[in-house]
Formats: sequence, structure tokens, C-alpha cells
Amino acid sequence: MSNKKPMKDRKKHILVISQYFYPEQFRINDICGEWIKKGYEVTVITGIPNYPTGKYYQGYGLFKKRKEQYSGISIIRLPLIPRGNSAIMLALNYLSFVVSGFVWKTVTKIKANFVFIYEVSPMTQALPGIWYGKRRKIPCYLYVTDLWPENVAIITGINNKVVIGAIGKMVDYIYRRCDMIFTSSRSFIQSIQLRGVEKKRLAYWPQYAEDFYRQVELEKGMNLDAVIPQDEALNIIFAGNVGRAQGLEILPGVAKILKNKDLKVRFNIVGDGRYKDDLLDLVKKLKVDEMFNFINKQPPEEIPYYMAMSDVALISLAKSEVFALTIPAKTQSCLACGIPIIVSADGEIQSIIKEAEAGLCSDAGDSNGLARIIERFCTFTKAELLAMGENGKKYSENNFAKEMLLNQMDEYF
Repeated sequence: MSNKKPMKDRKKHILVISQYFYPEQFRINDICGEWIKKGYEVTVITGIPNYPTGKYYQGYGLFKKRKEQYSGISIIRLPLIPRGNSAIMLALNYLSFVVSGFVWKTVTKIKANFVFIYEVSPMTQALPGIWYGKRRKIPCYLYVTDLWPENVAIITGINNKVVIGAIGKMVDYIYRRCDMIFTSSRSFIQSIQLRGVEKKRLAYWPQYAEDFYRQVELEKGMNLDAVIPQDEALNIIFAGNVGRAQGLEILPGVAKILKNKDLKVRFNIVGDGRYKDDLLDLVKKLKVDEMFNFINKQPPEEIPYYMAMSDVALISLAKSEVFALTIPAKTQSCLACGIPIIVSADGEIQSIIKEAEAGLCSDAGDSNGLARIIERFCTFTKAELLAMGENGKKYSENNFAKEMLLNQMDEYF
């Protein structure tokens, strides 16, 4: 008698394509962990971790830890060139993952039921998933969190029309070969439709915050690696990648405006990235060192405690038509932690914070506007700050609930 389970009772096998994965900190780590809990088999095809520093993480390399298990997830790491600290190295990083992916899809014996591509830049990472899905004749789902080719000039600095045109053709090829395209922002849907994608193959699926993003109480003797001083200053926290896309170059100028008004404000920058050294230099140049507290990258699980030590969180993006369509991933994290939010960005993120009544917004790159908002925050009472944070938390529970969103994806699977 056969011991094989009936087809309908067998675990479905999800092949996830994501150039970034654990120990790099991206939301796909949690999504895959939740799929394991739901009974799916999950294999992740990813690269050698090197984000955001541009160097291989300690213990990893071309011949180290190429296969790994994490929370029940099988991880296969394709060789790639680290992203370094230049546009050329970044382009080589993107290209090397595609080349390795082409070889992998040719020789792999993995038999998945469907492909899920987690697309943060670069879109090129989708190609190995598209090729594998075509070879296996299985459904292919794409989750778009960064628009390409629109994002290319911002991320890589490439503006050549021929290059951008070629990338556009690649993006169209990827879109055509996906059964469903999910977007992290409603605004993305119209942009993708303009590339000839039928609306029936598009769905809005916002990001959720991991369970550890929640309101927490500070405990005596907590062993945090860094401390946010608890004094009379308004503590503003920015936690995440310190890159050019985040538009943080306006902060030293804003600090100068506030300093001239004798306002006590501190910007707590928690994280690392390609722009951090430039930001440090600009802070020193404008002589506003005392208004900045730079804290090295911390484990995501610790971030709610840093937020609990702060008065307000900052969500910032550079001035860009593309970024105006984007909902930064930290939006859900800040809302879930019940902390008031200052926005220095355009577009959809402003609509969310205003609808939630969770904070105040200024346009991207508007130093004077951001300074005025921070000045207003200096006048708010503790009760007013708590009310804004509570509004954000309720909005998160109603619109970005983890279980609700995962159940929606189950229906597609």
C-alpha cells in the first residue's frame, strides 16, 4: 500500500526569489517564517549577505555558508559581487546575481509549486524566478515594492536613455510572464498598468509590521547598546538604512534653523548605510553636532525600545516622482509601535499619516517646512503625543494586520 499523501494534502512548496534575506533585515524573512508555520515548504534563493554595508557579512563568502537553514526555511545562496560603495559595484552586484541565477535555474532539481519574487531594488533579481517558473510551467507571483525602471537613476545614478530603455524592456518582459503582480502601494498599480499590464493581474498587498514592532515599556537595567538621553530635548528617531534615497541631507540644515531658534531637539539616527559618512561630515560642517546622536545599526527586535525612548519618529524620503508613489516599509513599523510620526516625503505616505491622524507632514526636501513641524512638536503636551501614537496604532490594526494580509495571500496560493 502506498504511503504517499493525496496531492491535495501535501505541503505546497513555495520557491522565494529575494536577493536579500536573513541575516539581512527585510520583511520577507518574516513572511517566509509565517508560511512555514502555515505548513508550506519554503526554499529561498538569495545572495551572499552584504546589505547595506557593501561587504560580505562575517562568516559568509563565496565558499562559506552557501546553504543554510533558518526557522525551517531552506536557503540557497547564489554567488554575487558585493555592492561596495559605487554605482559600478552596485551594477556588478545586480548583474552577478542574475548570471548566477541563470546557471542555477539550469541545474537545479528543486520542484516547487509556485514562485514568489520579493522585489525590492533591483528588479533584475526577478529574472531567475521567471526563468525557473517558465521551465517548470508553474505560477509566478511578483511582489513589487520598488518601481523600475523609474528607480534606476535614483539608486544607481544611471541616466543614459539607451540603458533606461533596455531596462524598461526587461521590466515589461518580467511583468508579462507573471501570473499576478502584487504592489506595496496603491499608487504603483496605475504606473504598472501604463506599461500594458491588465488590471486583473494586479493587486494591492501592503506590507505589515513584524510582531515585535509594538508598544513596549522600558524596564530598569535594560541592556541596550546605545542610549537616547532622557532630558528636555525633543527626541526624534530615524531608524533604518541611511542612504541617499532617504533624503536625510536636509536634517543638518533643519537642525541649524532650530538651533537658531534656541529649540532643544535631538535627531537620533539609528542605522548604517552608504550616505552615513557624508551625513556625519555635513553635521560637523554646519556645527550642529550636539543635535545629533548617531547609533550603529541595531537588531530589529530592539528598535521598539529605541522608539519607546523617543518622542516622535521620522519617515523621510528624497524628492522624487517615484518616491511619491512609495510607502516606506518603516511606515507600518512606526504605526505599530504607537509613536507619533513626522513625515518628510511626498505622496501616498502623507495620505496615510493624515488619514490616521498619527502625526504631521512636510514635503520632501522642504527644510523650512520640516523645521516648522518640529517646532510645533516642541509645543505638544505628552497627552497630545500619546493620542497621535494611539491613533497610528489603531490605524495599523485596521489596515495592516498581519493575519489578515497573510490570509489574503493564502487565497491566491
